[in-house]
Amino acid sequence: MYPDLSYILHAIFGTEPDNWTSIIKTFGLFLVIAILTGAFFLNLELKRKELEGVLKPNKVTVTVGKGASIWEILNNALFGFLIGFKVPYVYNNFVAFQLDPAGLIFSTQGYWIVGILLALLFGGFKFWEKNRNKLPEPRTEERLVMPHERIGDITVMSAISGVVGAKVFAVLEDLPTFFADPIGTFFSGSGMAIYGGLIGAFGVGFFYLRKNNLSVLHVMDAVAPGLIIACGVGRMGCHFSGDGDWGVPNTLAQPSWWIFPDYWWAFSYPHNVLNEGNPIAGCTWRYCNELTQAVWPTSIYEIFFLCGLGGILWMMRKHIKIPGLLFSIYLIFNGFERYWIEKVRVNETYNYFGFELTQAQYIAILMMLFGVLASAILLIRGNKNKPNIGDTSTI
Repeated sequence: MYPDLSYILHAIFGTEPDNWTSIIKTFGLFLVIAILTGAFFLNLELKRKELEGVLKPNKVTVTVGKGASIWEILNNALFGFLIGFKVPYVYNNFVAFQLDPAGLIFSTQGYWIVGILLALLFGGFKFWEKNRNKLPEPRTEERLVMPHERIGDITVMSAISGVVGAKVFAVLEDLPTFFADPIGTFFSGSGMAIYGGLIGAFGVGFFYLRKNNLSVLHVMDAVAPGLIIACGVGRMGCHFSGDGDWGVPNTLAQPSWWIFPDYWWAFSYPHNVLNEGNPIAGCTWRYCNELTQAVWPTSIYEIFFLCGLGGILWMMRKHIKIPGLLFSIYLIFNGFERYWIEKVRVNETYNYFGFELTQAQYIAILMMLFGVLASAILLIRGNKNKPNIGDTSTI
């Protein structure tokens, strides 16, 4: 396994692990790649729907020649303070930063004088930058904004709300660990509940689309293929870092017909980022443990399942004309995959209504039910009234 970038570089070039590159965590690296992957496919779909006339531009009003507001100055000053307060401190305590990046970043330790000086510098620069082009009388202008031009806002907003939602759900699954170390647990690079991320990003994204008069159903359809593919890419981070997203012990003998790599059948996750298991003989690195029993490498299976299902949605997208139907199918696909993979995954179960299931399985069932119900409603409505593809009304 490759807990951080130093282990990846060691595998490729033979360099010593646990060097300065260890600050780049493998899970976080793949999380960024997953976000960019989802944004890439969403951008393609938004542009396609714009060409078809499904999505149209919106008018926005901008003010030209206005000076810097107090909030703009304060935001820039805060950014400058954080850089001055933490960056020099991290530099002078780099070994401690390598061992516990989150703990050091979110501690109260830092250089206050440098922080205050940079806050004044950044705040003053924003004031100068905005006021050098200030007009005696600011004017308002209207311009058209295409949906794909909002991809940056949508990506950043969804990424932040998704990460927060994923961490919140992960915390709820393991409250004792959170109470033992709240900051370390919440800001660690591992421990992310994917459904929490989806729910968080969906909730914030819904209000953003409504606020900006974008068709919710059409954008949901546009995001569906890229979203499930991005989940598959994110699972690569889970696997390569060994973040605990693995299955129960696999005690079954490998069948003779198995043509795939042996570790796809059962794997002990050596050098996993959680340092779980027994020490590896002769290892002197920071991450030197492997599981005592080989387990089902469920993250590998999910990589193929999720990317495969995303490919199916991508092929279907041009043939489905009823707004919202593609996203409903995504819910069914995603719920079905997660429900069954949980059968062999290590997760705490909860007894509700006589069923002993994991948190993810309960959510997966709700997703499938909602997806089936939404698909039925949309199909019935679509048969009664032929869909107007050019309709961009919000729902």
